[in-house]
Amino acid sequence: MKYTVDQIAQLISGKVEGDGSAIISQFDKIEEGKSGSISFLANPKYESFLYDSKATAVIIASDLALKNQVNTTLIRVADPYLAFTVLLQKYQEMSSQKEFGIHKQVDIDETAQLPTNLLVEAFSSIGKNTSIGNNTQIGQRVSIGNNVSIGENCKIFPGVVIYNDAKIGDNCTIHSNAVIGSDGFGFAPQSDGSYTSIPQLGNVVLGNNVSVGANTSIDRATMGSTLIGNGVKIDNLVQIAHNVEIGDHTVIAAQAGISGSAKIGKYCMIGGQVGMAGHIQIADKTIVTAKSGVTKSFKTSGLTLGGNPATINHEFLKSNAFIRQLPEIFEKLKQLDHSEE
Repeated sequence: MKYTVDQIAQLISGKVEGDGSAIISQFDKIEEGKSGSISFLANPKYESFLYDSKATAVIIASDLALKNQVNTTLIRVADPYLAFTVLLQKYQEMSSQKEFGIHKQVDIDETAQLPTNLLVEAFSSIGKNTSIGNNTQIGQRVSIGNNVSIGENCKIFPGVVIYNDAKIGDNCTIHSNAVIGSDGFGFAPQSDGSYTSIPQLGNVVLGNNVSVGANTSIDRATMGSTLIGNGVKIDNLVQIAHNVEIGDHTVIAAQAGISGSAKIGKYCMIGGQVGMAGHIQIADKTIVTAKSGVTKSFKTSGLTLGGNPATINHEFLKSNAFIRQLPEIFEKLKQLDHSEE
């Protein structure tokens, strides 16, 4: 990576204050900036680092009023965080580009429909009647089953397993060791106390622009489809059970678990280690705070939920405040009891 400050400013629609011809060769956090690097300032807590920064350039907000002199070139933009994100994305695209081609040590069924521009790395397999879109990259040791459909411009990292009949849209990213389409947790209890497996005959459908984190598992439906909407972002180590439906542009943080047939709306934010019961409905734009346990439906959009069992977050916080006061209240009750003796 070697670009001038002017070239970077043009890419992110920024205005340069300082030496636009300076060369940028790496990224750094603002507190660790050094010559040749570019940083950004989005959080006011880090503003003090700006004035001592040794970074060659720093991206800052257009309306930031400087309190002291700076020794670095500035690039002013409307939203520094977004601008830096765009810059990182462009760099990642350029650095991760690989030459298309299919490695000799792969197992591809003759009925698979493959485009001209496709990368398949060593020890991967592609099953019967599977179709893959243009410009898709498949890493090492990826297993893709039969009757799978994968769209264009997808990136499937090493170790991913995609079971039969899965459908994956365009511009999707599936990180290492994720499993798409494993059997749902369906077992029928028997009279002797044992369990028998219920066949899982459905599939998983991922929309466009979906990101699935490493070691995440999305189960196939018992019947029908487990549905992941457009633009959904799923973190590492997330479990999504059979027949779950997740609306467009919802984000789910690490170690969350969504039980079978739960329906989550659009534009929701699910925090880390959240657990959701099966067969519940969560409305659009719901926020669920970390470690909450959602045991019932919430059908009003825009709520923030917290606690276990989850309730409206401000009610949960109020209850917590009372709980913290219980020892003090108990001591006062004891004193009242003794005073009456």
